[in-house]
Amino acid sequence: MQRYALVIGLLILAAVAPTVIYPIFLMKALCFSLFALAFNLLVGYVGLLSFGHAMFFGAAAYITAHTVKVLGWPTELGILAGTGVATLLGVVVGAIAIRRQGIYFAMITLALSYLLYFYAVEAKFTGGEDGIQAVPRRALFGVIDITNDYTFYIVVLAIFLFGFWVIYRTTHSPFGQVLKAIRENEPRAISLGYNVERYKLLAFVLSAALAGLAGSTKAIVFQLASLTDVEWQASGEVVLMTLVGGLGTVFGPIVGAVVVETMQTYLSQYAGEWVQVIQGVIFVIVVLLFRRGIVGELLAYWHRRKNAAAATQPAE
Repeated sequence: MQRYALVIGLLILAAVAPTVIYPIFLMKALCFSLFALAFNLLVGYVGLLSFGHAMFFGAAAYITAHTVKVLGWPTELGILAGTGVATLLGVVVGAIAIRRQGIYFAMITLALSYLLYFYAVEAKFTGGEDGIQAVPRRALFGVIDITNDYTFYIVVLAIFLFGFWVIYRTTHSPFGQVLKAIRENEPRAISLGYNVERYKLLAFVLSAALAGLAGSTKAIVFQLASLTDVEWQASGEVVLMTLVGGLGTVFGPIVGAVVVETMQTYLSQYAGEWVQVIQGVIFVIVVLLFRRGIVGELLAYWHRRKNAAAATQPAE
């Protein structure tokens, strides 16, 4: 009952948030929260650290922007096209990368991400350094007018909730338990008869698909796809979001994404380029004092209080 009450409370809060907070910022936070959740599925539950996850986010943004603006596709088909391309890219990259572990896996993903970045710089359809601008917001399914920011916020919230539900169901399923077993002790998982590479590839593809969904949605929100979506800094930011919020937790990446995006949006008005320095300081503080991340430390504190209360109760 406490979980249901928490979920209902969060949904009500999300519904009324645009009345007090700029809807564009909220949509940006939701897109990057989904991106961070997708990344957390891979690193937090499988133990695979990707330094190139922006390739899926940015590739989907470019495909969606191109299909909607240049080819004139409906918005929903553009988002599906971007997500589909990110999924196929995840199959190719995952098939190559999962053959290695640890730092070698991370370096392969980083190298392939750089390859996609340089392709985006040179390719004509991406617009080079200018990107694809003025992407139109066509009515969703020909009915829903997403030119209205509040209406579009509800759509983005629904997309985010769908992605969150997929990740939650995945991590709380037998498939998710196998992923955790691979993270904790891969040789033992192999000895139990699990095809570890197949599980890793499925998790990688699912993570890439959800990252692509976030990138596609972001391209429609800002009506823009640019090099900032595929460069290595975007991959670094999603790592920062996940670690600040709490690696391997359900809500940690969401909290981390909101914290990072809030700093970038509001502190930049006062600190300018010093925002990057402030982010670095916060990252160091979190690593030193909150090693489980914000949500991870709160959960650990709650469990300690719960166990201490149970220990003080008299035995019947």
